[in-house]
Amino acid sequence: MKIIMLSPIAPEATEELQAAHDVVSAIGIHEKDLRPLLADREAIVLRSGGRITEELLRAAPEMRLIVRAGSGIDNIDLEAARRRGIRVVRVPGPSAQAVAELTFALILALVRKIALADRSMREGRWPKHQLGGHLLRGKTLGIVGAGSIGRRVGELGAAWRMRVLGCTTRISEARRLAYAEVGITLTDLDTVVAEADILSLHTPLDATTHQLVDAEFLARMKPGAYLVNTARGGVVNEAALRDALERGHLAGASLDVHETERDGTIPPLAEFPNVVLTPHIGGMALESQREIGERIVEIVRAFQATADLPVIEDVVPVA
Repeated sequence: MKIIMLSPIAPEATEELQAAHDVVSAIGIHEKDLRPLLADREAIVLRSGGRITEELLRAAPEMRLIVRAGSGIDNIDLEAARRRGIRVVRVPGPSAQAVAELTFALILALVRKIALADRSMREGRWPKHQLGGHLLRGKTLGIVGAGSIGRRVGELGAAWRMRVLGCTTRISEARRLAYAEVGITLTDLDTVVAEADILSLHTPLDATTHQLVDAEFLARMKPGAYLVNTARGGVVNEAALRDALERGHLAGASLDVHETERDGTIPPLAEFPNVVLTPHIGGMALESQREIGERIVEIVRAFQATADLPVIEDVVPVA
């Protein structure tokens, strides 16, 4: 197949694709320079950093397959792909554990002030008695979007003896019972937001969740609560979050995803000592990246052999 790579994947997978297919690398190329490269391409491989618009697809008349190395598909114009009959396949599984573990790392860094303590020591200061933090045991962990990643975060919280509340758009009695067995109580969004000491976001980004966490949403959170976002930057209104932090309504926030994600950009919350920031590394565990790469190779091989892959309607993220 004639493949174009818009994002880097595991080196082993890249080498395997290059050995078996005609592969063009277009990593970091501006959209206007990308269009000529798409003319004869049959497949696109991308991560969250790339973007597939209807205009780009018009420049790719031979395109038959889009592989999203990860879970979110908000960076792909699904309607345009559907109209063209282009298959869109995502690889959500391998990154779920990685994102869940980073989420919990961000929670710990936030409530125990680890990043602040690290900066202090690098500056020659030893402010031990100003760095008191909280125990997680007994606190309420709220999960907004209790899908595959959110459930795993909830399981980690339950293992730390936290009370875990979760909400999702699809709740059945069977699902409620299954979550209860691992220590997660499924309830409504309002209850999760109002009762959480730590609120963790795991929703996909779409029309219903864009700017979901706005001023009104934040006002409903418990005073002194913490917000953690490893979902998508567009889910949180960063100006409203800044205001909630300045007023002291929230005790802090951890963000792995941001409204603007590119080199040279300083996040607007960087000045806050009670904010922990990471550059969208939730899925970047090496083991997960290798597994994603292996799955991409399998997807391309299967598509080339039979084209027997899930149609676009089957690749909607679970919230």
